[in-house]
Amino acid sequence: MIGIENVSKSYGSHTAVDGVNFQVHPGRVTGFLGPNGAGKSTTMRLILGLDEPSSGSITVNGRTYAESRAPLTEVGSLLNVQAAHPGRTAEAHLRALALTHGIPRARVREVAEQTGLDSVIRKRVGGFSLGMSQRLGIAAALLGDPRTLVLDEPINGLDPEGVVWIRELLKDLAAAGRTVFLSSHLMSEMALTADHLVIIGKGRIIADRPIGEVLSEEEAHTVALRTAETDRLARLLTADGAEVEAEGGDRLAVRGTDGRRIAEIALENRVLVYELTPQRTTLEDAYIDLTRESVEYQAAGRNR
Repeated sequence: MIGIENVSKSYGSHTAVDGVNFQVHPGRVTGFLGPNGAGKSTTMRLILGLDEPSSGSITVNGRTYAESRAPLTEVGSLLNVQAAHPGRTAEAHLRALALTHGIPRARVREVAEQTGLDSVIRKRVGGFSLGMSQRLGIAAALLGDPRTLVLDEPINGLDPEGVVWIRELLKDLAAAGRTVFLSSHLMSEMALTADHLVIIGKGRIIADRPIGEVLSEEEAHTVALRTAETDRLARLLTADGAEVEAEGGDRLAVRGTDGRRIAEIALENRVLVYELTPQRTTLEDAYIDLTRESVEYQAAGRNR
């Protein structure tokens, strides 16, 4: 388990992380979300001992990362996809890491096969695509068969097959009781992979709860419908207490009631409805709503 207690980190006058508290538990994939500059990368660096917190404490499996005598067997990490020397082969990079922990050569071959690198294992890293570099970084993270994984944007650059592969890999590792902590800007993929979300904005935790709760709390309860009698049906629904918005043509968006009640009112008043679709909130919708006031770098013209 990763435990973060009252952690703050300042660089001069800039506070990157401000009084952060959360835990990352084994047995589930925990997604770490936040706008650019929110403190995600800083928090991950603090977990791995690459920076020292200005205050507070961070433990991994009950102790600080620096106290681990064999860190590759405790925590597998991917923070920088370009960490491998470009002049080395993938095999040489993984073997060098393995030698620091007495990890057998057979394990290098095993993770190369697991990550799809076996066909390029003797090629120099400098010629790798971004996707292959990601696979190499993930192979390095898995090398020590660690109980905990900390991965920053592991999906970036992967092709569709690779995206499905990493999704299933992370879910399988969590199902086996490991701790999986990853960040990503790909909301659709995070929605398919994560069981729990920690959302940070301007250095502070905005949300720390199961993904289902995040989606349900932000649920808009909107029903989209189509009818040739938009004006009449809008009046009937409004009289029943619903909020109705015309969306042009034969389309209405209805809030404050459900599809069953809309169908009952339409039937009672002999109004033909030829489409009635409850609209579900996506993770992207929920994320944007939650972080609306925490976006540090915002393009001009975006609706607030």
